[in-house]
Amino acid sequence: MKATRLGAAGLVAALLGTLAAATPASAAPDPAGAPTTATCATDPATPKRQFRAMWISSVVNIDWPSKASQTSPDRIAAQQAEYRGLLDLAERLHHNAVVVQVRPTADALWPSPHEPWSEYLTGVRGQDPGWDPLAFLVEESHRRNLEFHAWFNPYRVSMPAPGGAGADLDLLAPGHPARQHPDWTFAYPPAEVAGSRLYYNPGIPEVREFVQTAMMDAVSRYDIDGVHFDDYFYPYPSGTHQVPDDATFAAYNRGFTDRADWRRDNINLLIQEMNGRIKAAKPWVKFGVSPFGIWRNASADPLGSDTTGSQSYDIISADTRTWVKQEWIDYIVPQLYWYIGQYPAADYARLVPWWAETVRGTRVQLYIGQADYKSGEPAYGPFWQNPRELSDHLTLNRAYPEVQGNVHFSAVQVRANRLGATDIYAAEHYSRPALVPAMPHLPAKPLLFPVVTRAEREADGVRLTWRQPADGVGPLGTATSYAIYRFDGATVPGRCAGADAAHLVDTVRATPGRQQSWVDTSAEPGQRYTYQVTALDRLANESPVSPPAFVLR
Repeated sequence: MKATRLGAAGLVAALLGTLAAATPASAAPDPAGAPTTATCATDPATPKRQFRAMWISSVVNIDWPSKASQTSPDRIAAQQAEYRGLLDLAERLHHNAVVVQVRPTADALWPSPHEPWSEYLTGVRGQDPGWDPLAFLVEESHRRNLEFHAWFNPYRVSMPAPGGAGADLDLLAPGHPARQHPDWTFAYPPAEVAGSRLYYNPGIPEVREFVQTAMMDAVSRYDIDGVHFDDYFYPYPSGTHQVPDDATFAAYNRGFTDRADWRRDNINLLIQEMNGRIKAAKPWVKFGVSPFGIWRNASADPLGSDTTGSQSYDIISADTRTWVKQEWIDYIVPQLYWYIGQYPAADYARLVPWWAETVRGTRVQLYIGQADYKSGEPAYGPFWQNPRELSDHLTLNRAYPEVQGNVHFSAVQVRANRLGATDIYAAEHYSRPALVPAMPHLPAKPLLFPVVTRAEREADGVRLTWRQPADGVGPLGTATSYAIYRFDGATVPGRCAGADAAHLVDTVRATPGRQQSWVDTSAEPGQRYTYQVTALDRLANESPVSPPAFVLR
């Protein structure tokens, strides 16, 4: 053992000096986290880094698991197969993450000590499904080298009747915390109104503490990469009905005299405190929110956007601009579910530059929420009958370097590919793999470059084998995955060779043990190739490139 440790230490000393000299052009991020490629010509259609994901909704069985799976003779196998199918789709589209709803209605897709099992697994509220779905979801996603962002809804307790419990506490799962603490909840709209459902009251400090604790259970116990909130905080207005929080405001106003300001502060506290708890437990776990796409209109606030639609600041007490400016989140995904042009209420082409300006100068990354569910649906009007609408969105994004990715709503809509829209935007914007954007403000250690030990043709392609020197030893980071670059011919790639994804052929998850291996099944027989490999930590910080490995026959 002593000899092994000395050998590793000597290797570290020998190779540390190569880090600065060998770092590729794309490995030095700017303050916003985007690759610095100012001196390299790059193709905007093949970015080196871009967040690409789809939302996978569990509430009312929108995406996963399907309602049909609940009555399958082998429900667990059916649900696992459905999820693998969605990951197959993500891989085909060169996505690098999934955003999966694991707490849809104050319940859980894991064995939570705080909340009941989700009804969307078995069809019965609180029923043990007989397995741990979240453990499977994370492991299977990582097997495909997809980041797993666990999507939580903080305050929603039920869905409307008749499918959901509506406003009836007694229809919740036995032992549900809301049944034990009915004073923590309110019905909105009122119980006698169609569409009523239950919410936890954001103004009660014990509620804010409880929902954070319930969500942090998943953060602490599972190897997730991100925590993700959607746009549900205070309920969206229904008619003229008011949120019933008079008594709460009287008891817990913290000196606020304006109820709207107090409600916004309640949500601000949730965001700020949740971020602090995540980073205290696991500093590498990202925190992101996907809010309604309009913060405020310029007519109401000079800092607002050139829009006239509903404002999240006012209607759901979500002061999203403050979250960005205070850097309480790591990324934001505004739901810009509108088309380009001729829509003054919320024109996509007006909102993207507003959000780009909002994140500019902060460390918060901007991804755009895309409305795949509208594409090809007549109910959403003629603009969404244009098969190029979504691809045009992604083209427009290129004009704003602050836009570092997209998340598509939702998985079954992406798979539906109505009008061929998914095929179009995938071909024009996701033709190559991409690394997720790095987040330089999160802690990381340097990585040594991999050493390729073998590059030989086999019956099914070219097999590369490599090792990661001193992986996780001393001051060095641990390789979570690897990026493989391929160049035609026998060549020594230049400094800018990895500035975009033109030569990036795959990314693969690290496997246990020192030796790593991958087969290039797309290699053409008889073609000469040059390969290079880089190591990536769990935040996608990239090592210098390996020395080139040649396949000459």
